[in-house]
Amino acid sequence: MRILVIGGTGFIGRHLIARLSGGLHQMIVPTRLLARGSELQVFPTVTLVQTDIHDDASLDRLVRGCDAVVNLVGILHGNTGQPYGSDFARAHVLLPQRIAQACRRQGVHRLLHVSALGADSQGDSMYQRSKGDGEAAIKHEFQAASEGGWTIFRPSVLFGPDDKFTNMFARLARWLPVLPLAGAHVRLQPVYVGDVVEAMVSALGDTHTCGKTYELGGPQVYTLGEIARLCAAWSGHPRPVVSMPMGVGRIQARLFECLPGKPLMSRDNLDSLRRDNICAGPIAPELHVVPTGLEAVAPRYL
Repeated sequence: MRILVIGGTGFIGRHLIARLSGGLHQMIVPTRLLARGSELQVFPTVTLVQTDIHDDASLDRLVRGCDAVVNLVGILHGNTGQPYGSDFARAHVLLPQRIAQACRRQGVHRLLHVSALGADSQGDSMYQRSKGDGEAAIKHEFQAASEGGWTIFRPSVLFGPDDKFTNMFARLARWLPVLPLAGAHVRLQPVYVGDVVEAMVSALGDTHTCGKTYELGGPQVYTLGEIARLCAAWSGHPRPVVSMPMGVGRIQARLFECLPGKPLMSRDNLDSLRRDNICAGPIAPELHVVPTGLEAVAPRYL
């Protein structure tokens, strides 16, 4: 199978490509800078292509001749706006729409799209609203397809080696005597990146998953405060968690946003924590995934 993996140089992408590299799949991975995908060059079945994925002509060339397309692109931070800023619109709405349109133009009938648990066009955060609109754009473009179709995955917060979630708490614990945390009471259902990859691999080989949206969560629900405390302990720096009012957290996040580079926490991130983020039920059996617990993996890499 020839697979175009958009966002293949990111966290999920690296794990997905490593998983698929042992088979007969040929993978095309577009990137803005070839250096970002240098670690993928060890896989003989991977071809890196330096290009602009936001250009329709470039997308057509990438999609042409593929059996399936996987979209993993996602951002956590962006400029503000209503219902979301242009950064979120470009990455989460316009790009999925362009990918789906390119699939239709080139006769590719299989698209796997990674969204997010809590994606909702009427959601609390720009992140959630843009993810919800991205899902709607894909469904709209594929509604006239005569065969095959889309499969959407909604993973909870991801954990695994080099993640930006559990490792963040571990790093903070090395420098701070306590962990001040807004939204500490919010319940989450962290999912192992390897389980998300297995779900996607199962879907690639099963057309019965077409036209379906799958929530992906781990076997256990935690509060954000519990996760922070566990990650600190597993990193060898146990720290107490101090719950902050959301208003104080927003002031802290605003200060983070003023610093150079990507913020540790943004006000929009806090908006995503206004309510619990857990799955409606277990992972669908047709995906053949036995969820991996946070305790089984995180202590090994933190």
